[in-house]
Amino acid sequence: MNPAVHACIGLGANLGRPVAALRGAVAALDGLPDSRVLAASRLYRTPAWGRLDQPDFVNAAVLLQTRLAPQALLAALLGIEQQAGRERDPDARWGPRVLDLDLLLYGGQVVDLPGLRVPHPHLHERAFALVPLAEIAPAEPFPGHGTVAEALRAVDAGGVEALPDAAGTD
Repeated sequence: MNPAVHACIGLGANLGRPVAALRGAVAALDGLPDSRVLAASRLYRTPAWGRLDQPDFVNAAVLLQTRLAPQALLAALLGIEQQAGRERDPDARWGPRVLDLDLLLYGGQVVDLPGLRVPHPHLHERAFALVPLAEIAPAEPFPGHGTVAEALRAVDAGGVEALPDAAGTD
């Protein structure tokens, strides 16, 4: 059996009911085999990134303790997305989605496999992922960038706003 590691997961949605989708995803992550959610960030409203002709996103991050190997964890994330109604279109990068789960960091390791790169190749430039992640895992190792908190200091976090705790509507 693999040793338990900390995995950092980025969550995002901007179609349908984003708040409900992210809350459901956190529950699904906590239900993964050999895994448990150690912390979940608040929800953040963030401007669209990459393609600006779409609604704002709701983003969050989860710190997961898991014994799943990186590839198995990625497969589980894709399964949670699919259950939420996500249909991946390889030609539609950075477009709107009902749920997006990204494996951002995995136990301080560098993973470079077909279809899986960890740390996430754009994490160091994405405030919408770093702000929620720094809330729950600021000291988590970020290979090539020190820690999550150190990487966050290098980006402009303007436009990333925490939703009120009572945000129960989508």
